[in-house]
Amino acid sequence: MTPIPELQQLLRDAGLRITRPRVTVLGAVHDHPHTDTTELIRLTRQELPAVSQQAVYDVLAALAEAGLVRRLHADGSAARYEARVGDNHHHLVCRSCGVIVDVDCAVGEPPCLTPTDTHGFTVDEAEVVYRGLCPTCSTTH
Repeated sequence: MTPIPELQQLLRDAGLRITRPRVTVLGAVHDHPHTDTTELIRLTRQELPAVSQQAVYDVLAALAEAGLVRRLHADGSAARYEARVGDNHHHLVCRSCGVIVDVDCAVGEPPCLTPTDTHGFTVDEAEVVYRGLCPTCSTTH
C-alpha cells in the first residue's frame, strides 16, 4: 500500500489541495494499476463509504489534469487509470481477459515513435497498444 505521506506530497507538489477523497483515490490507482472507474469507486468506498460516484469521477479528472494519473483508452473497454506517468510507456492488452501490462518504450527516446508527417503538431507523446493473448489465455484457447 502506498504510504499516505507520499500521496499527500504528490498532491502538494501538483498544487492540489489534500483531501481524503483525493488521497484515497490516488492511493487506489497507485496500488491497483490499470483499474477501471467502477473498481476505483468500490476501492474508494472501502475507505470512505459515503463518497459519491461523482466525487470519484471529479477526483480522477483533477488527478489526470494535474498529471498524477494517466487515463487509458483501451478500445472496447471502460477507461482505466494508472499512476505511471511521464515516461510515455506503452501497454500489452489481452484480447480475451482484458488484462493490461506495462511495456517500456518501443524504440528510442520519448515520444518513442516519430510520425512521417507531423502536420505542424509538436509531438510530445506516442501511444502504442500491443494486442494479443496473455500467457494464461494463450494456454486455454
